[in-house]
Amino acid sequence: MSKVEEFLTAREEQEIVTAIVEAEKNTSGEIRVHIEATSKVEHYKRAQEVFHALKMDNTKAENGVLLYIAVHDKKFVIYGDKGINNAVPKDFWETTKNAIQAEFSKGNFKQGIINGVLTAGKELETHFPWLHTDTNELSNEISKG
Repeated sequence: MSKVEEFLTAREEQEIVTAIVEAEKNTSGEIRVHIEATSKVEHYKRAQEVFHALKMDNTKAENGVLLYIAVHDKKFVIYGDKGINNAVPKDFWETTKNAIQAEFSKGNFKQGIINGVLTAGKELETHFPWLHTDTNELSNEISKG
Protein backbone atom coordinates (compact mmCIF):
# COMPACT_ATOMS: atom_id res chain seq x y z
CA MET A 1 0.00 0.00 0.00
CA SER A 2 1.29 3.49 -0.82
CA LYS A 3 2.05 6.15 1.75
CA VAL A 4 -0.96 8.13 0.49
CA GLU A 5 -3.36 5.21 0.95
CA GLU A 6 -2.10 4.64 4.49
CA PHE A 7 -2.35 8.31 5.45
CA LEU A 8 -6.11 8.25 6.12
CA THR A 9 -8.69 5.51 6.46
CA ALA A 10 -11.84 5.56 4.32
CA ARG A 11 -13.80 6.59 7.42
CA GLU A 12 -11.39 9.45 8.15
CA GLU A 13 -11.67 10.63 4.56
CA GLN A 14 -15.46 10.67 4.90
CA GLU A 15 -15.17 12.73 8.09
CA ILE A 16 -13.06 15.25 6.17
CA VAL A 17 -15.62 15.40 3.35
CA THR A 18 -18.31 16.03 5.99
CA ALA A 19 -16.16 18.87 7.40
CA ILE A 20 -15.85 20.38 3.89
CA VAL A 21 -19.64 20.32 3.48
CA GLU A 22 -20.00 21.94 6.92
CA ALA A 23 -17.34 24.58 6.18
CA GLU A 24 -18.99 25.54 2.89
CA LYS A 25 -22.47 25.99 4.41
CA ASN A 26 -21.93 29.66 5.25
CA THR A 27 -19.58 30.74 2.47
CA SER A 28 -19.55 30.80 -1.30
CA GLY A 29 -15.91 29.70 -1.04
CA GLU A 30 -14.97 26.27 -2.36
CA ILE A 31 -12.58 24.07 -0.35
CA ARG A 32 -10.73 21.01 -1.67
CA VAL A 33 -8.16 18.68 -0.13
CA HIS A 34 -5.48 17.00 -2.26
CA ILE A 35 -3.10 14.37 -0.89
CA GLU A 36 -0.07 12.88 -2.61
CA ALA A 37 3.11 11.15 -1.49
CA THR A 38 5.72 13.63 -2.65
CA SER A 39 6.42 16.45 -5.06
CA LYS A 40 9.29 16.77 -7.50
CA VAL A 41 8.85 20.56 -7.57
CA GLU A 42 8.62 23.14 -4.80
CA HIS A 43 5.42 22.49 -2.80
CA TYR A 44 3.81 25.88 -3.39
CA LYS A 45 4.33 25.47 -7.16
CA ARG A 46 2.90 21.95 -6.99
CA ALA A 47 -0.15 23.25 -5.12
CA GLN A 48 -0.66 25.77 -7.96
CA GLU A 49 -0.45 22.95 -10.52
CA VAL A 50 -2.96 20.80 -8.63
CA PHE A 51 -5.26 23.80 -8.15
CA HIS A 52 -5.34 24.31 -11.91
CA ALA A 53 -5.64 20.57 -12.69
CA LEU A 54 -8.69 20.33 -10.39
CA LYS A 55 -10.19 23.33 -12.25
CA MET A 56 -10.37 25.26 -9.01
CA ASP A 57 -9.48 28.44 -10.88
CA ASN A 58 -12.84 28.27 -12.68
CA THR A 59 -15.10 29.30 -9.80
CA LYS A 60 -17.38 32.29 -10.37
CA ALA A 61 -15.98 34.39 -7.48
CA GLU A 62 -12.42 33.07 -7.81
CA ASN A 63 -12.67 31.88 -4.21
CA GLY A 64 -11.43 28.32 -4.27
CA VAL A 65 -9.06 27.08 -1.55
CA LEU A 66 -6.84 24.04 -1.86
CA LEU A 67 -5.28 22.28 1.10
CA TYR A 68 -2.38 20.43 -0.56
CA ILE A 69 -0.56 17.76 1.47
CA ALA A 70 2.63 15.92 0.45
CA VAL A 71 2.65 13.03 2.95
CA HIS A 72 6.18 11.70 2.52
CA ASP A 73 7.66 15.22 2.38
CA LYS A 74 5.74 16.22 5.54
CA LYS A 75 4.65 19.47 3.87
CA PHE A 76 1.34 21.20 3.29
CA VAL A 77 0.24 24.32 1.45
CA ILE A 78 -2.93 26.36 1.69
CA TYR A 79 -3.50 27.86 -1.74
CA GLY A 80 -6.26 30.38 -2.39
CA ASP A 81 -7.47 31.76 -5.70
CA LYS A 82 -6.93 35.41 -6.69
CA GLY A 83 -10.43 36.47 -5.64
CA ILE A 84 -9.53 35.55 -2.08
CA ASN A 85 -6.04 36.99 -2.21
CA ASN A 86 -7.41 40.32 -3.50
CA ALA A 87 -9.97 40.54 -0.68
CA VAL A 88 -8.12 39.40 2.44
CA PRO A 89 -5.21 40.64 4.59
CA LYS A 90 -1.72 39.27 3.92
CA ASP A 91 -1.71 36.98 7.01
CA PHE A 92 -5.21 35.63 6.27
CA TRP A 93 -4.19 31.96 6.19
CA GLU A 94 -2.10 32.01 9.39
CA THR A 95 -5.03 30.92 11.59
CA THR A 96 -5.81 28.03 9.25
CA LYS A 97 -2.14 27.06 9.00
CA ASN A 98 -1.80 27.06 12.79
CA ALA A 99 -4.94 24.94 13.22
CA ILE A 100 -3.48 22.31 10.88
CA GLN A 101 0.07 22.43 12.21
CA ALA A 102 -1.00 22.03 15.85
CA GLU A 103 -2.57 18.64 15.09
CA PHE A 104 -0.06 17.49 12.45
CA SER A 105 2.79 17.98 14.93
CA LYS A 106 1.04 15.45 17.21
CA GLY A 107 0.44 13.00 14.37
CA ASN A 108 -3.30 13.75 14.28
CA PHE A 109 -3.55 14.17 10.53
CA LYS A 110 -7.29 13.71 10.12
CA GLN A 111 -8.03 16.20 12.89
CA GLY A 112 -5.50 18.65 11.51
CA ILE A 113 -7.19 18.58 8.11
CA ILE A 114 -10.67 18.89 9.66
CA ASN A 115 -9.57 21.80 11.85
CA GLY A 116 -7.96 23.49 8.84
CA VAL A 117 -11.04 23.01 6.67
CA LEU A 118 -13.42 24.34 9.34
CA THR A 119 -11.14 27.28 10.13
CA ALA A 120 -10.81 28.13 6.44
CA GLY A 121 -14.59 28.02 6.11
CA LYS A 122 -15.00 30.43 9.03
CA GLU A 123 -12.34 32.76 7.62
CA LEU A 124 -13.96 32.72 4.16
CA GLU A 125 -17.41 33.40 5.59
CA THR A 126 -16.37 36.95 6.50
CA HIS A 127 -15.27 37.89 2.98
CA PHE A 128 -17.38 35.48 0.90
CA PRO A 129 -20.69 34.90 2.68
CA TRP A 130 -23.10 32.31 1.32
CA LEU A 131 -25.83 33.73 -0.89
CA HIS A 132 -29.09 32.00 -1.81
CA THR A 133 -27.92 31.93 -5.45
CA ASP A 134 -24.72 30.00 -4.60
CA THR A 135 -24.17 26.49 -5.88
CA ASN A 136 -21.50 23.97 -4.96
CA GLU A 137 -19.15 24.47 -7.91
CA LEU A 138 -16.49 21.87 -6.99
CA SER A 139 -16.44 18.34 -5.68
CA ASN A 140 -16.01 17.92 -1.93
CA GLU A 141 -14.19 14.61 -2.36
CA ILE A 142 -10.51 14.30 -1.48
CA SER A 143 -8.32 14.04 -4.56
CA LYS A 144 -5.10 12.04 -4.62
CA GLY A 145 -1.99 12.19 -6.74
